[in-house]
Amino acid sequence: MSTIASLQIGEKGIVSEECLDRIPLKLLEMGCLPGAEVQLLQVAPLKDPIYICINGSYLAIRKKLADQILVTKI
Repeated sequence: MSTIASLQIGEKGIVSEECLDRIPLKLLEMGCLPGAEVQLLQVAPLKDPIYICINGSYLAIRKKLADQILVTKI
């Protein structure tokens, strides 16, 4: 198991159900649900924030939060 923050640019993963209690409600409402496909698109020059695509939605999230969301690499 890895986290969103540990993905390489272009890599995809599936959000794990184990981290459901650590995902903020705001992200859940935007589609960051267990079973959703996530792809790391870009990382800012200072490594924070990171730019991801979840089920067709593009989001910028802090690296600290991305370290808490577990994914299974595809």
